[in-house]
Amino acid sequence: MKKGINIWSFPQGTVKESLTLAKKAGFEGVELALNGEGELSMQSGERELLEIRKTAEELGLSLYSLSCGLCWDYRLSDDDPAMRVKAKDMIKKQIDTAKILGADTVLVIPGVVNVEFSHPEVKVAYDVVYDRALEGLSELKEYAEGARVNIGLENVWNKFLLSPMEMRDFIDRIGSDYVGSYLDIGNTMYCSYPEDWVRILGKRIKKIHFKDYRLQAGGLHGFVDLLAGDVDYPEVIRALGEIGYTDWVSAEMIPNYKHHTDAIIYNTSYAMDRILGRK
Repeated sequence: MKKGINIWSFPQGTVKESLTLAKKAGFEGVELALNGEGELSMQSGERELLEIRKTAEELGLSLYSLSCGLCWDYRLSDDDPAMRVKAKDMIKKQIDTAKILGADTVLVIPGVVNVEFSHPEVKVAYDVVYDRALEGLSELKEYAEGARVNIGLENVWNKFLLSPMEMRDFIDRIGSDYVGSYLDIGNTMYCSYPEDWVRILGKRIKKIHFKDYRLQAGGLHGFVDLLAGDVDYPEVIRALGEIGYTDWVSAEMIPNYKHHTDAIIYNTSYAMDRILGRK
């Protein structure tokens, strides 16, 4: 498996500064994120994107996947049809951006029943979310296939697709080799076990996020540094070996910018080496 890290793990700064730190800390690649504005955004043109790609290549880093926090605001399951169209357009832009950067996967939130920490006032019926997400992704799969960029559906705290069997069957209903799972290990912990997700999803897994979670803390406070929580990483690695997964695993940390130093990046790199059996 290849060792990467998500851009949201870094201190606030430029993309180049984050890439440089990632290289110094021993990462092989970085998962960037498409934003509403800024250096890498919906407004970024090909010239700007190629400059970012060039910077990564000069550092010897891969840009293998592309996240997007805008999925919480523009949802495929929104009650407003116009917002659902905007969500699809955003994902198409994400795919286009990933292709220029050289990434083969985009991270997508398939639908949202409710998210307490983001939009607590919004609630959409589960079956309605399912139908709208299935419809939207069934349309988007052709765009992904044309670009040869995978859509990875992340399991997040959206009160939707709550089990690995449901995620598996949802992906199979879409019916495309370019639509699969972006499995977040830590996100499974509040109601299940990540090794079960690995074994059940199998070859449908496109990319993986490494996080850790302390069950006793609960809520968002439960997310802790790698190897400081309750994820049974030896069992996760055994499960990944069983399904023959050899693609990217990305650390996705939640830094504290008030007291944050570069240490979390170096500590995360070391922890990932231990998890992957490199040290």
